[in-house]
Amino acid sequence: MTYLGAEFRKLVSLWPARIAAGICLVAAPAITGLNANTIRSRLAEGHSLGGRNLTELSIETGAVGAAAGVLLGVVAISSEYTAGAADAGGGRQITVSLTSQPRRGLLFAAKAVVVALVTAALTAASVVLGVVVGQPLLGPHGVPPAQALDALGWRIGGVALYCACMSLIALAVATVTRGGVVPLVVLIANTTVVSVSLLLAKVFPAAKFLPDAAGAQLFVRNSPLTAPLSPTAGGVVLAGWTLLALGVGAVVFRRRDA
Repeated sequence: MTYLGAEFRKLVSLWPARIAAGICLVAAPAITGLNANTIRSRLAEGHSLGGRNLTELSIETGAVGAAAGVLLGVVAISSEYTAGAADAGGGRQITVSLTSQPRRGLLFAAKAVVVALVTAALTAASVVLGVVVGQPLLGPHGVPPAQALDALGWRIGGVALYCACMSLIALAVATVTRGGVVPLVVLIANTTVVSVSLLLAKVFPAAKFLPDAAGAQLFVRNSPLTAPLSPTAGGVVLAGWTLLALGVGAVVFRRRDA
C-alpha cells in the first residue's frame, strides 16, 4: 500500500493528470450537456431521434474518458525519464524511484494499478456527471438522473473498464517507446478522432478482435459492426490484449537501464 500511495501522489502531482481530470469531470459533462441541448432543440423542431436512446448520452462521450486514460498512462511512465531542471541537478525521476523501490516489477505493477484505478474512477464519475447535467437539459424528453443511471446499469462499469484497459495499454506502449509523444498522438487519435480498428473491422472481420474494437462492446448498445463480439467476449479479448501489453512492458521496464 505504501508504494501505491507513493505512485498515486506522484501521478496526481503531474499537470497532465490534472488535465485528464478536467477532461473527465468538466469537458465530458459539458459536451453531454451541449448534445442534450441540441437534441432538445431538434426534437422541438420536429426532427426524429432515429432510434437513439437518450439515456445513453453520457456513455457516448466514453471516448473522452479513454483519451484521459491514455494521457494518464503515458505520463505515468514518460515522466520518469524526463530530465529535471538544471538547477535541480538535471536528474531523472526514475533514479529516485528505483532508489526508493529497487524491485522494478513491483514499481511497474504499482504504477499500473494506480493508473487503472484513477482512470476507472474518473470515467465513472464522468458518466454520472454527464447524466446529472444532460438529462435535465433534455427537458420533457429526459428522465430523472436516477432512472437514467439505472437504465445504464452495467454499461457504466463497462466503459470504466474499457478506459482503464486503454490506459494500461498506453502505459505499456510508453514503457517500450520510453517517451510520450508517439503513444499520445496515436492512441488519443485512435480513441477520439477515428478508430482505425473499427474501420478495419468493417472490411476485415478479424479486426473486431483488436483491443478498442473489442472493448467498445462493453458499453455500446448499437455497434456499427455487422457481427460484433458480445460484451463478455469483448471484455475477455480486451483483457487479453491488456495483459499481453503489460507483460511486454514489464519485461522491458525490468531489463532496461535507468
